[in-house]
Amino acid sequence: MFSYLLKQLASGLVTVYFIATATFFAMHAVPGDPLMGNKATTPEIRANLARKYGLDRPVLEQYGMFLKNMATGDFGISFTQHNRSVNDIIAKHFPVSAILGFLAIVVAAIGGVMLGSITALFKNRAPDKLIMILVIFGVSVPSFVVAALMQLGVTELNRITHLSILPVGGWGEVGHMVLPALALGLSTLAFLTRLMRSSMLEVTGADYIRTAKAKGVSPTGIFFGHQLRNAILPVVTVLGPAVAAITTGGFVVEQVFAIPGLGRYFVQAVNQLDYTVIMGLTVFYGAYLVGIVILVDLLYGLIDPRIRVQKT
Repeated sequence: MFSYLLKQLASGLVTVYFIATATFFAMHAVPGDPLMGNKATTPEIRANLARKYGLDRPVLEQYGMFLKNMATGDFGISFTQHNRSVNDIIAKHFPVSAILGFLAIVVAAIGGVMLGSITALFKNRAPDKLIMILVIFGVSVPSFVVAALMQLGVTELNRITHLSILPVGGWGEVGHMVLPALALGLSTLAFLTRLMRSSMLEVTGADYIRTAKAKGVSPTGIFFGHQLRNAILPVVTVLGPAVAAITTGGFVVEQVFAIPGLGRYFVQAVNQLDYTVIMGLTVFYGAYLVGIVILVDLLYGLIDPRIRVQKT
């Protein structure tokens, strides 16, 4: 198992290296002047800024410096944030994005497992049909549209009741987390519901389920001890990509709800062509998501002993 973990970590490092390389050369291929955000109005000012940020050196030399600094955990200084380091931006604003993403994935995972199990138990009946209609809505509508609709609905509800039931923007209290987490996790919840429903229906007809019924195991024992444990494996499989979808989708949702997370700075950096912030946040998110995928992969063995034996 330890050797398997080392292989996964080595593969993850290679993946992060390719992410960093692709991001670096993609940013240098984008047309535009990244120093215009610093108001480089004269050739002398622009030359000084280029020297400060190392942009006056050959691209391959810049690439070597970028990899060297990245290996030490230094992502450089922002071009537009008044000498603010990218590390400082990550340290102060990633916890906000992480909390929002964690709440969204919890909502998606718990809701997807519960609703998927209900639809399987009530196949082709009213609960199944109603939930599947909602699932189609969740899969089809983008998260930022859902966020805007939620804001509109809560605003009207607050106006009608003359109460502040939920805030529609900002950050700092528990109430501020409800709408963004629901908006961000809805599409993933819908996808996991469909996946869980299909997996539950497939498991229901398995031989070991019929054997358990023949041995007199109660329906509750069969559901939690056999059906749910085996049917949830495909859901765990897609949790890694689901985290990726929720994390990247959170950029727009953070903008809609005025949440001070990394999404705001990433969008600003793209608009202002801030090389260091774009490259630093991309590499950071890439390493974070690779770590999540490895962690989810290791969780398989805790759910299904057969996978653990094969890895050993």
